[in-house]
Formats: sequence, structure tokens, C-alpha cells
Amino acid sequence: MDPSMADLNSPHSMGTTIIGVTYNGGVVLGADSRTSTGMYVANRASDKITQLTDNVYLCRSGSAADSQIVSDYVRYYLHQHTIQLGQPATVKVAANLVRLISYNNKNRLQTGMIVGGWDKYEGGKIYGVPLGGTVIEQPFAIGGSGSSYLYGFFDQEWKDGMTKDEAEKLVVKAVSLAIARDGASGGVVRTVIINSEGVTRNFYPGDTLPLWHEELEPQNSLLDILSSSSPEPMVS
Repeated sequence: MDPSMADLNSPHSMGTTIIGVTYNGGVVLGADSRTSTGMYVANRASDKITQLTDNVYLCRSGSAADSQIVSDYVRYYLHQHTIQLGQPATVKVAANLVRLISYNNKNRLQTGMIVGGWDKYEGGKIYGVPLGGTVIEQPFAIGGSGSSYLYGFFDQEWKDGMTKDEAEKLVVKAVSLAIARDGASGGVVRTVIINSEGVTRNFYPGDTLPLWHEELEPQNSLLDILSSSSPEPMVS
């Protein structure tokens, strides 16, 4: 085989950071925007938070193709479910549909997801659906390659009964931390707030995120970095 083709046929690592947090009155979902294929950034501004119904959204990680086809199927089934019952599907129903498709195709799919939303029966709910198709109800869920850096942070920072603003600030801070440490996470931060009043989408550009240890200030070009550092004069 041509050695130049070996890298094309080898498995690619796919990374991301997705987060779901409950608060007193609803849920906040968040994600970065970098879609990577190994060392190559295929899309730096992708949207990893997908709408399933008016009140339920899905955070996607792993294979983009796998997670997109799962969300398409679930959206179709939930649409039929809503027509038959004459009312919106609950978050639990949506999470179990995601779980069913993931479990029945666990040998083919390479994706982990977080289902979050609000319904009139149980309020705001977060469900994690990791690889293999298990469904776990959690007060907060994190996924993707960036989640490895966030477990201790959430153990320290998450608290029950947060306000909407506190929950969104926590999500943005956590995603920015993952972006700083995880090479497969990056770009911008997108959040979705879901509660009894509806859905609010927010967008945080990369240059507005907090900087962490050893991170460089945003620059327009490499020339700006070079010009900002004044070299010491040579001494003969």
C-alpha cells in the first residue's frame, strides 16, 4: 500500500466539549465549536447543540455523522409522537429514544450525547447518553474529550439551586477551561437556556472568553506577536 494513504485510512481522533447543567427553573446546555479530524480542524464554528423539539435539545460529541443521523431519527420520531398525543414530548421520552437508537446500534455508532430540556411534568432535566447507549439522569453532565479536564472543576463549582445566570456562567467558564487544555476543543462557546419561558441561544466569541494559565492574548496575526516582543540589542 502507498505509505501516503496510510494516514487517510487510519482511525481519526474526534474531540469536543459538551456540557448540560440543571438550575432552579430549567437547564443550560453548552458546547465549543471545533470539529476536528485528527490534527486537522474541519470546521471551527460548528453548532453541536441540535434542536429535537421546541423544548428539548441535544448536545453531540464523537463522530459528527453518527450524532447527526441519531438526532435526525429522534427528531422524526418525536414529531410523530407529538402529532399522535397532541402535546409536546417530555425530556424523558426524548432521552429514551436517543438511548434506544444508540443501544441498538452500539457496535456501529461512535457518539456520546447529552439530552436536556424542560417540560411541564418534571421541569428541567439533563440525561447523559454515553457510548453504548446507557441513559443516566444527572444534575449535570459533561462529555467529549474536553470533559477529562472538568470533572474536578464541576465537583468543586457545581451547586444545587443555582440561578440561570450562575448556571450559564458556570457552563461558559467550564467550556473555556476545556478549550485551554484540550487541543481538540476550540472556537467559540454556544449556550442554550431552556425553561418554562422558552429557549434562549447565546454566543460567546473566542476573544471574549477568559484566559487561563499560559494562554496568549488574542492577536490578529503572527506579526503582531513578533512586533510586541522587543529583542534585546546585541552587545559586541
